[in-house]
Amino acid sequence: MADVPEPLNPEKLDATSAAKDPLNRILRDAIREAVEVHKRMGNPIAIWKDGQVVIVPPEEIDTGEKVAEAGKGA
Repeated sequence: MADVPEPLNPEKLDATSAAKDPLNRILRDAIREAVEVHKRMGNPIAIWKDGQVVIVPPEEIDTGEKVAEAGKGA
């Protein structure tokens, strides 16, 4: 069976990795923007949690405060 890549975890894309690799910053920003758009439009998102896919309704979507805090180098 082929190896399955690990899902992208935006919380792992911290300020240090973004400083080392501009692509990480671009990915983190794109993820945050996509999540915010989904929430504004009332669409759910799918996340990977505890080894399975979980559908998050729009009213429960974290709009990126954790990712934004990581980007501040806190």
